[in-house]
Amino acid sequence: MAEVLVYVDHVDGAVRKPTLELLTLARRIGEPVAVALGAGAENTAAALAEHGAVKVLTHDAAEYGDYLVVPKVDALQAAYEAVSPAAVLVPSSAEGKEIAARLAVRIGSGIITDATDLEAGDEGPVATQSVFAASFTTKTRVSKGTPVITVKPNSAAVEAAPAAGTVEALAVTFSDKATGTKVTARTPRESTGRPELTEAAIVVSGGRGVNGADNFAIIEALADSLGAAVGASRAAVDAGWYPHSNQVGQTGKSVSPQLYIANGISGAIQHRAGMQTSKTIVAVNKDAEAPIFDLVDYGVVGDLFDVVPQLTEEVNSRKG
Repeated sequence: MAEVLVYVDHVDGAVRKPTLELLTLARRIGEPVAVALGAGAENTAAALAEHGAVKVLTHDAAEYGDYLVVPKVDALQAAYEAVSPAAVLVPSSAEGKEIAARLAVRIGSGIITDATDLEAGDEGPVATQSVFAASFTTKTRVSKGTPVITVKPNSAAVEAAPAAGTVEALAVTFSDKATGTKVTARTPRESTGRPELTEAAIVVSGGRGVNGADNFAIIEALADSLGAAVGASRAAVDAGWYPHSNQVGQTGKSVSPQLYIANGISGAIQHRAGMQTSKTIVAVNKDAEAPIFDLVDYGVVGDLFDVVPQLTEEVNSRKG
């Protein structure tokens, strides 16, 4: 069975959920071979093996922390040349898509970004994508070279499938361009205690109808009751009510949670493009004609200032 390279997204050896999802998808088209780079890379082996990695290629060097992107591309290219895989899978983060694009150019292959599903095909892996601002769903395959595919978080359920997970050192020679862009300083992001927006299973978002920064406390309370991430529409972000890092939409972040709750959001195409692939969508809006209701699984026509606190109270009472 052909091998499939999976780029590992981890923090000091702690494997992030999107990578475990990639391993699930990789098993549909071959045998997963994980590539873990940087500090703590060897500590990823147990989690990767538990979720199907037959082999874990590791390499640590100061370059991965000191310089941007290119050292990781060099390493992934080295893994590609060592394995000759049937496909290369990378998480669809901002960095992941840059790594994938640079690798595709180097190896002369086609690239598919933001896939939401993956299946085996007679002529290679077939990816499902949501395209043109989520107006269409397509089935796509690469027609030249080894497919390089980035996959959106929450596209597959994490499934345990114990495998050998044999750890092997990866030989990497860095290119001259690897040290072209140096990291001069790092500032830790302040933790909110909530899940990462793009990886969260539940996202609660607020829009223009929230009508002020202080009122986002209502959205946050519902999110906290559900263990959810908080999102915001472009209108809310442009008004300065919530940080841009939480914007969901075509010019913000793309999310695909199991549950998306939109509060006071009209449903403009810019916002829909960032959340339309959510598995279940609920909207609360006092305008019965709001475009968001064309998209939802469940809609509540009502004032969010009445509905959301009641929902939060109900969730908390059931938890208690």
